Amino acid sequence: MRSTSMLQVVSLTIAGVVAAAAVHADDGLVLPDGFTATVVQEGLGAGRHLAIAANGDIYLAGRDGLVAMRDKDHDGKVDETQKFGDVQGTEVRIYKNWLYVSDNVGVYRYPLKKGELAPKGARQTVVAGFPLERQHADKTFALDPKGTLYVNVGAPSNSCQEKDRQEGSMGQNPCPILEKYGGVWVFDGNKLDQTPANGRHFATGMRNAVAIEWNTAQKALFAVIHGRDSIDTLFPKLYNAEDNATRQGEEFHQIVDGGNYGWPYTFWDTKLGKRVVAPEYGGDASKEPEAGKYPTPLVAYPAHWAPNDLLFYSGKNFPEQYQGGAFIAFHGSWNRAPEPQAGYKVVFQPMKDGKPSGEYQVFADGFAGEMEDNSPAKARYRPVGLAVGPEGSLYVADSQKGRIWRISYTRK
Repeated sequence: MRSTSMLQVVSLTIAGVVAAAAVHADDGLVLPDGFTATVVQEGLGAGRHLAIAANGDIYLAGRDGLVAMRDKDHDGKVDETQKFGDVQGTEVRIYKNWLYVSDNVGVYRYPLKKGELAPKGARQTVVAGFPLERQHADKTFALDPKGTLYVNVGAPSNSCQEKDRQEGSMGQNPCPILEKYGGVWVFDGNKLDQTPANGRHFATGMRNAVAIEWNTAQKALFAVIHGRDSIDTLFPKLYNAEDNATRQGEEFHQIVDGGNYGWPYTFWDTKLGKRVVAPEYGGDASKEPEAGKYPTPLVAYPAHWAPNDLLFYSGKNFPEQYQGGAFIAFHGSWNRAPEPQAGYKVVFQPMKDGKPSGEYQVFADGFAGEMEDNSPAKARYRPVGLAVGPEGSLYVADSQKGRIWRISYTRK
């Protein structure tokens, strides 16, 4: 089993965000002082999200299918893996005695029985029949303690233009895509064989809320939403390449019943620190929408970091300041060129009573390595999934190879 060893301690201040960090020999991960990372699984290919059972068994959903993993000799390293099912998965969560998983068109579940690693029972369909789309198709979801199922249905569009991603094309108003996409739909997760028509449109105006999570302590739903792309190539008289690389915030919100979060009509401009009307809808790079129509994000993270998972920490391993805070896996995006690619890290957002209580901190970095030709495809690793183990450590999954790390606090 490889484990990290500290080489040096550095203190980084980036755009006002403080990250006291240690550089480790294992694979270049940069972590806060007192934390170590160990590789528990070398990689099972194109991983996405993961879940961990009370006994420590790990379940990974990925493009190559579903995998169950177990540390049989309790040495911190996976030594048994079993592939199962027929779902090329995105989300995976454990609810009661069920393993819930999703793909691009539905949410399913498998029975989890004591002693079994991979589920042996047949797959059951919870909800299926979402249209198969080319863009933003992943059906990530969250479950509350009652089994209410909140499904993210991403919008198959950048900004609901009349001609998608065509220079100068104006936006459709009202945007017809919002009737079936661009929001969260709610279902009874305890019922089977539902279709999208059985769901209720819970919230709208979200381009793609991949990072979605139920906060049990706050009894509320939260999401970090992917912002829009290409303001420079679509409206070059208003925005340049640097603007596109930096100005469209990745918005963190509490998602409320009936909420409207502004897509495609607006976006949060990180340079101006305010919500602006999108150029497709008459925006001029500073025009604001009607006051109070759309909420201000709890936090607006940098453009194109690509938030792909969200987790509220309630484990017992990390220091007190992490309790109740949010970890966010930023996968990195393609739409920052010619500026350097960014994201590819796990961020910690301090929270108190469901509100930010301080600036975000870069918690784990160094996943991507040196990306040749500024190409995301050449990143070494891209963090995409988060889970907390029964011992309180944070597990991080990678989408390039499916590697899984366990990050633990070792300084007591």
